[in-house]
Amino acid sequence: MSRLIVFILLIIITSCTSQTKQKMPKHTYTNSLINETSPYLLQHAHNPVDWHAWNAETLELAKKENKLILISIGYSSCHWCHVMEHECFEDEEVAAIMNQNFINIKVDREERPDIDQVYMNAVQLITGKGGWPLNCITLPDGRPIWGGTYFPKKNWINALTQLAELYAKTPEKAIDYAEKLTEGVKNSNLISFNNTTEGFTTEDLKSSVTEWKQTMDFDLGGRIGAPKFPMPNNYQFLLRYAIQAKDNEILNYVNTSLTNMALGGIYDQIGGGFARYSVDKKWHVPHFEKMLYDNGQLVSLYAEAYQATKNELYKNTIYQTLQFIEREQTSSEGAFYSSLDADSNNKEGKLEEGAFYVWRKEELKLILTADFELFSDYYNVNNYGFWEHDNYILIRKDNTSQILKNHSISIEELEEKVTSWQKILLKKRNKKDKPRLDDKSLTSWNALMLKGYINAYTVFNEKHFLDVAIKNATFIYTKQLQENGNLNHNYKNGKSTINGYLEDYATVIDAYIALYEATFNEMWLNTAKQLTDYTFDHFYDTERAMFYFTSNEDPNLITRKMEIEDNVIPASNSIMARNLFKLSHYYSNSYYLKVSKQMLANVKDRTQKYGSGYSNWLQLMADFSRDYYEIAISGENAFEKLHELNENYIPNKLIAGSTKNSKLPLMEGRYNESETYIYICVDGACQLPVSDPKKALNQLKITF
Repeated sequence: MSRLIVFILLIIITSCTSQTKQKMPKHTYTNSLINETSPYLLQHAHNPVDWHAWNAETLELAKKENKLILISIGYSSCHWCHVMEHECFEDEEVAAIMNQNFINIKVDREERPDIDQVYMNAVQLITGKGGWPLNCITLPDGRPIWGGTYFPKKNWINALTQLAELYAKTPEKAIDYAEKLTEGVKNSNLISFNNTTEGFTTEDLKSSVTEWKQTMDFDLGGRIGAPKFPMPNNYQFLLRYAIQAKDNEILNYVNTSLTNMALGGIYDQIGGGFARYSVDKKWHVPHFEKMLYDNGQLVSLYAEAYQATKNELYKNTIYQTLQFIEREQTSSEGAFYSSLDADSNNKEGKLEEGAFYVWRKEELKLILTADFELFSDYYNVNNYGFWEHDNYILIRKDNTSQILKNHSISIEELEEKVTSWQKILLKKRNKKDKPRLDDKSLTSWNALMLKGYINAYTVFNEKHFLDVAIKNATFIYTKQLQENGNLNHNYKNGKSTINGYLEDYATVIDAYIALYEATFNEMWLNTAKQLTDYTFDHFYDTERAMFYFTSNEDPNLITRKMEIEDNVIPASNSIMARNLFKLSHYYSNSYYLKVSKQMLANVKDRTQKYGSGYSNWLQLMADFSRDYYEIAISGENAFEKLHELNENYIPNKLIAGSTKNSKLPLMEGRYNESETYIYICVDGACQLPVSDPKKALNQLKITF
């Protein structure tokens, strides 16, 4: 079978040119994707390729016709997905080969992350890397035999022709390889039950961070080299570690990363919000799509960082990003939309990556007139900010004091001008063709943005942030939570669809716990517990003490995966483990605590070798390593005292509270009509209650 792989790879390597796409008359073709709601699938509804959605009927068709399945996975804002569509899937010659030899299935990876997980795993085993578009060829029963990511037209044709010939003439070879590859997919990232009962220490945290330091860019922030991805959970853990371990080197690294991201081109300096990543090492040139999950988590990160540092740049970044979310990615129902495309039409009417966001020097001179010189210094409309084709991507440096001196201007005057420039350029930019909006609402991503709003409210006590949060939490509760207790994953055009994945439950539970801590409304906490119990019934593997990504009520794929490694979004298992830890304290539930501890023990060895891939697990390890505080506030003035406490960065705590009697285990028997008391407890053992938040803070020890 190795000869097959070498043969196909030789075809791909030696075919390195792409042909010009044929211009297709509008709507000459329409395939079955026209009946879908996913913006990504609808983008392909008029391809000449006979695309199908993933469903039982399509899979049965492949078996009936004994055809290989071609699974192509992407998402609506993916630049290279668009490129391959234009070069291959809009081309009649390519479509003829695909239609004759394959059952062609288009998958929106955001709607069906379970399918994406399985076939991404297969492609990574085949090629050693992955990405989108993801293209995988399988047997009629879904077992993979070959795959890759982006292909130019000629390479794609050659590969498909050879694969079709292989299956037609020697199907036994394809079956043999599929069996071996499927076994590899089933066995990859398997987690075993760890029988070791030893605890977790701060030395474990230090060991992980020491290993991690080798990949840190201490000059520019982020990971050494390019591209650079914002990895919010990485910095949330490292911020916590730096403060608790009194490690100034790591604290400076975190602040360098957050500062350069907020000043960089990866951040939309005019409209707010972060792009997915930068292609260079100085955070300048973004891959322009804006994803909800990035922005939700980054708001949480910057809120915590502001709480710890009181850096005004972090506050401004949060406020502007949330303005962007409400302006561009929020529905009238309070749901958050998924993403904005990387591509939009340029002045010539052709799709171009970043066309909406870049500026030319001459147009800026015309718009800003006398302010241009100051503007160009502030946003580096010079060699530092130059991108390509006479285009500039606005980027700042941490040099405000020098700008004030050079231009003999006060900080107040500069701030007024910056606000004015942003309004003027935003209005001007909105006259361009806007990037396409993916207007589906995913439960898990909504929960991440919901938590961002909650964290922003917690830190800044801005009621508007709480109003938006409650509206979104109510949307999830009324639209996505079903009568039988399950969450649905997707919402579009007023319809809730797709049985939820572990990521939906984990992120909603996490957000609802945070909303309880902000409002003391026990409905949110009780709902979090109900959802947790549902996950035990439908996702939990007692043998491995881990949760599957898919419910036991979902149709079977070739294997059932567990999401373990933290990525741009933390692994659903790490979020669940932290949820269980918190809920064990709220409800005095020893089983939750036992499972949480076992889950962490299962991955402990991995945390020591690859901290950046297990940073959310390391957060849980920090919780177990030292005192973890239960802060209970009971009495008429509970919210006033809560807001005072929330001005402080306290990573090793949970908060419970009530303005009246409560039967919650942490609150029971603590209400006093005449006085509001704060109780500081560790594992149920409490210090004497105090009424002064400052005295309560003195009872806390944050550092290791």
